[in-house]
Amino acid sequence: MKKTPTRDAKNFRAAAALLLTLALASNATSITLGAALPSVQPSKVSMAADRLAFIDAAVAESLARKELPGAVVLVARRGGVVWRKAYGARALVPAREEMTTDTVFDLASLTKIVATATSAMILVERGKLRLADPVARYIPELKGEGRERITIEHLLTHRAGYAPDFDLGDRWRGHEEMLKRLYAEPLRSAPGARFVYSDIGMIAMGEVIARVSGEPLDAFAERNIFRPLGMKDTGFRRIGEAPAGGAAALARVAPTETVRAMNSYLGGTGEAGGAGEIMLRGQVHDPTANRMGGVAGHAGLFSTADDLAVFCQMIMNGGEYGGARILSPLGVAEMTRPRQVTDDGGARGLGWDVFTTFSTNRGDLFPAGSFGHTGFTGTSVWIDPASETFVVFLSNRVHPEGKGDVGPLRGRVANVVAGAVTDVAATARAQTGQAQYVQHMLSGLARFTSQVSEARRAEAEGALAPEQAEVLNGVDVLARGGFKELQGLRVGLITNHTGRDLAGRPTIDVLREAPGVRLVALFSPEHGIRGQSDEKISDSVDERTGLPVFSLYGETRRPKAEQLKNLDALVFDIQDVGVRFYTYASTMGYAMEEAAKARVPVFVLDRPNPIGGLEVDGPLADPDKLSTIAYHEIPVRHGMTLGELARLFNEGRKIGCDLRVVKMENWRRGMWLDATGQTWVNPSPNMRSLTEATLYPGVGLLETTNVSVGRGTDTPFEVVGAPWIDGRRLAAYLNGRGLAGVRFVPVRFRPSASVFKGEECGGVNLVVTDRALLRPVRAGLEMAVALRRLYPQEWKVDAYARLLVNADTLERVRAADEPAEIERAWQPRLAEFRRARARALLYK
Repeated sequence: MKKTPTRDAKNFRAAAALLLTLALASNATSITLGAALPSVQPSKVSMAADRLAFIDAAVAESLARKELPGAVVLVARRGGVVWRKAYGARALVPAREEMTTDTVFDLASLTKIVATATSAMILVERGKLRLADPVARYIPELKGEGRERITIEHLLTHRAGYAPDFDLGDRWRGHEEMLKRLYAEPLRSAPGARFVYSDIGMIAMGEVIARVSGEPLDAFAERNIFRPLGMKDTGFRRIGEAPAGGAAALARVAPTETVRAMNSYLGGTGEAGGAGEIMLRGQVHDPTANRMGGVAGHAGLFSTADDLAVFCQMIMNGGEYGGARILSPLGVAEMTRPRQVTDDGGARGLGWDVFTTFSTNRGDLFPAGSFGHTGFTGTSVWIDPASETFVVFLSNRVHPEGKGDVGPLRGRVANVVAGAVTDVAATARAQTGQAQYVQHMLSGLARFTSQVSEARRAEAEGALAPEQAEVLNGVDVLARGGFKELQGLRVGLITNHTGRDLAGRPTIDVLREAPGVRLVALFSPEHGIRGQSDEKISDSVDERTGLPVFSLYGETRRPKAEQLKNLDALVFDIQDVGVRFYTYASTMGYAMEEAAKARVPVFVLDRPNPIGGLEVDGPLADPDKLSTIAYHEIPVRHGMTLGELARLFNEGRKIGCDLRVVKMENWRRGMWLDATGQTWVNPSPNMRSLTEATLYPGVGLLETTNVSVGRGTDTPFEVVGAPWIDGRRLAAYLNGRGLAGVRFVPVRFRPSASVFKGEECGGVNLVVTDRALLRPVRAGLEMAVALRRLYPQEWKVDAYARLLVNADTLERVRAADEPAEIERAWQPRLAEFRRARARALLYK
């Protein structure tokens, strides 16, 4: 995408001089081989002790909110530790254990930088690898569907085209089983086309390291990184092996999550006591790394704050610490050099995070050219060469039930640390570095644009897109099998006009005529059994079949006990649009709850997500704001089918429903509806095309505010306007934001219904130029912030809350914050959702 230098400069309000790494190395404190960093008084390295003390209050507040059980925070500057402190508890169950500074933590994704990326760069420096090498040179089994174009650099920058993780619903165990899945794993995008933070890519990188070096990743890293640096408490913990140091060493390990139903979590292996309630302690928390035996390129490493301080100082020193040289200064500079990876200026190093939505632990003050990484269990490091400072934050926020959240806390701690640096020289270096960083990013923009364009062109030409296929809906699969699942049962059917087989026959007729099946009742969702109503609906009798129709969108949203008592099964068959606030998913969830009480099984006849099953985006619904338009804590765009959502609801809300999903055939996650052979049927009166469904996740959020989103026009959800909007002004502003895949055209229109009925409105028409690049939630967020900035008095921002159902995002929109910053704020919860979502997925 074409960008101007001014726009890119705005994307980076601060940056660091990464090229200072070499200069900083010459100033490093002399340290004895194998020794931990010495402690120094903050005043000796120009830091204010009274300012550092604000860390205590920040952590205490988070502990009081039960966002974590405890933490260890270490801060170092100019080669010396100025702050090392333990907070709270290492364990809460089965008994409380106080946190200590020598606690060993499951580092989760810090493995990617400490072990995997560093090992890869060591092999580059030894002439064993090149960043431009195709991965297939080392893993020749990766072939076909564009896999040959994946490079080492793609893996290290999360641009290989892989999904975030393997399907956690599959049951497998062992390294060889992982390889089978890696060889078969489809690419979701062309190599180089998109940044998608992917465990799979780093797993592949770990395999490359093992094949090139001739020894497993854990052995290579131990011999070439941890042992030379004296990182005595750092290493992978292979499952099934006794920990070095025995029980005493294990006692220092912070436990992570209490895992129920271990068979599901670990793929049915039943180790560590089998199914039931098991506390993970000294055994990697990440389910994929666990299945791989504890050693993986993306997770599996354990360490302490002091050991990580040694590693960070080695990076700060240009690859050397205490007489042990791990990397060359140029190798460190290349690892930490920012590479643009997203259209809006996001940057990554090799393994390292620089400036993306995952950079929340940077805080607000460290310049954007600094770098670091986070781990899912609640760990992080952040390094700022400009101020010669780094922060190590370690917690087990997933203990004991996986509900903690340290995203905001890590950012606050970083702000305290950066705010404690008092010398003017650091500020001058940061300001110089900012100019260098922006210039560096601008100089690489043309190369980035060219590479991405080429990759996306290959994608558009079908090199990676799922083939067109005739997808069989759940009802088609049910019919082909002779309806054996429903034989002899009295069936109630929740459906509407979208419930039909591939030939177009309504599911009502299909089940009514099915041999051995007794269809005895119908249940209608919002818009009625025939999809024509925009009002509440009442119970009725279906004129075509004579069957009773019980409304699930009238005085009640749930089937009543008396309506279920004579049923043997409840069948659900409705086409969804893949957006949280579309009410059909809530109808399904409420029906599952009532069916569970009545001990009636629920059959969900699955259908495609029309806007694809890959993209997940938007803030999660707050738990105190759940309703018919937000049944569960899921994001705006969930990337799931209704069958998968049913599985997620059943587990996440502990419904206890006897749920049976009749899966589709031939559907793959990358398919949009127009690749399935399905006929578009308006799922609701104002959802009239796939284009409108594509825009709906963003535009739909605005419709409860005082703007028209096109209801009462021929193009609902393709226009946004109001009598007080200057369409030319709004279009110019939005087009100036450089959003991928969409353009905004000034329009005037007069809706015949809904908001501003009969009034002439100024506004914009959204033109989708490339749906593969379009991020509709971001586009909607940009429009909301634009309305707040351009029309702060006219636009009623509080009404935005109704479908947004996220208080933090609302406050940020009210403050007219940068949309990129707003997105960053919701990433921690979104990452947790992806983990839960992965367990519910049914399709590749």
